[in-house]
Amino acid sequence: MNEEVQFIIDSTKEGMDNALIHLTKKFINIRAGKAMPSMVSGVMVDYYGTPTPISQVANVSTPDGMTISIQPWEKSLIPEIEKGIHLANIGFNPMNNGESVIINVPPLTEERRVELVKQAKAEAEESKVGVRNDRKHANNEIKKADLSEDLTKNLEMDIQKMTDNHIIKIDAVFSLKEKEIMTV
Repeated sequence: MNEEVQFIIDSTKEGMDNALIHLTKKFINIRAGKAMPSMVSGVMVDYYGTPTPISQVANVSTPDGMTISIQPWEKSLIPEIEKGIHLANIGFNPMNNGESVIINVPPLTEERRVELVKQAKAEAEESKVGVRNDRKHANNEIKKADLSEDLTKNLEMDIQKMTDNHIIKIDAVFSLKEKEIMTV
């Protein structure tokens, strides 16, 4: 197999793998009812005029399954952390005790769980579209390469198998997330 063909195969696999990695990262931000530090990972805090991720100005922990505790390294940041949480629009109401910011994570309603499953399904579909686009791009590149008809067909079949495997993996990741969300 020549270098050009190997490059097409490798870059296609990398693109498909990245779609799966991206989906996994997106799923981290979809909460499943249990408090996790990653729930506030997208919160930005105004740190002396610079938007800064919350993890760089405070220690974020979960003392129990329903509480997120944010211990800032400077007490003067408590109002900025509360403001950042409100601006992030993640559905939490922060409280402060003068030392830290505490978020009580409410249990999910059945309606909210169904909504989160729909959101997760949309993310999974987006990843599948990415995988299919990688397949289309690879097939176009193979057709541009000056290869024999048999080799072209074999490569297209290999890329289809790769696509099918990645779609199966995406479905598996989605099924796990759906189960996690729907488990009370």
